[in-house]
Amino acid sequence: MKLRNPFSELTKGEWLLYGGSMGVILLSFLLGSVMDPLVLVASLLGATALIFVAKGDPFGQIVTVVFALFYGWISFRFRYYGEMITYLCMTSPIAIASAVAWYKNPYEQGKAEVKVRKITPGIHAILWSLTALVTFAFYFILRYFDTPNLVTSTVSIATSFSASALTMLRSPYYALAYAANDVVLIVLWTLATIADPAYLPMILCFVIFLANDLYGFFNWQRMQKRQEEKKHA
Repeated sequence: MKLRNPFSELTKGEWLLYGGSMGVILLSFLLGSVMDPLVLVASLLGATALIFVAKGDPFGQIVTVVFALFYGWISFRFRYYGEMITYLCMTSPIAIASAVAWYKNPYEQGKAEVKVRKITPGIHAILWSLTALVTFAFYFILRYFDTPNLVTSTVSIATSFSASALTMLRSPYYALAYAANDVVLIVLWTLATIADPAYLPMILCFVIFLANDLYGFFNWQRMQKRQEEKKHA
């Protein structure tokens, strides 16, 4: 079987976004007063995952799994147990399931682009009901572990769960859910940075993630339109 180089399929605009993201992350790490290599690796992995998820490429889900492991450990060190549990026990398994679903549902056989799916109102109702139940349950779990910034951490559970589920369902709205999660995490890691400046790169990491997720929503909308036009042609 011929091995595929996913990086060769990035457009010039995507290389610009990806290169700029990596550059900002590296610069923030070099200019930081405290250097934490683990934070750097997690940030670079996250940016790599997002550019391929934005393309609808299953490779992005594989990188997401690796990112989740690094991010979960970083969150554990700062006692952000909600983030740790979310990424290790929810984001990572759902990313594995998403990779399988995406590989099984290519837009065209032999292509890396996933087939975009329209979500029915019934599935939306189930999704948001599950999101509410998971968020409610995790509030008490996080409170039990005396998690810092409890309210913000609980909101992050809701946005992370809905984003992961929408990703697995192949909906363009996964990107808006992740963008909302990015905003929450920018707040969360700003509070962490006040306590420990070593976490400053995590703020910039999620600012970069926000830009990539907004691009992802734009690109998935474009993908959906192109796929539907070709279907009806």
